[in-house]
Amino acid sequence: MTAEPLHHAEDDPAEILRVLPERWHEQFLSEYHRALDAAHEVWRFQQLRELLRVWRLHAAAVSDPDFDRAEQAVRAGRREEFVSMEDAFPGWADRR
Repeated sequence: MTAEPLHHAEDDPAEILRVLPERWHEQFLSEYHRALDAAHEVWRFQQLRELLRVWRLHAAAVSDPDFDRAEQAVRAGRREEFVSMEDAFPGWADRR
């Protein structure tokens, strides 16, 4: 029987910082240190893992060169630049 790793290499905080644009470093480190301190309580360890997973996904998104353009389009309400959830995932509205 092979043991499963506790986390994926991508969930490594150093790897997240490497990918994450610098403007997000302070927020990530603040949230990471709070979660790490809380993880001393066994029942809160999963929260640390979830935080790292969410930040890994966030880092991948915000490091994409098109992210800023897409974010501006969302804020400006330029819906024509996006595919609707229904078009991307037929039946999406029925799952709610």
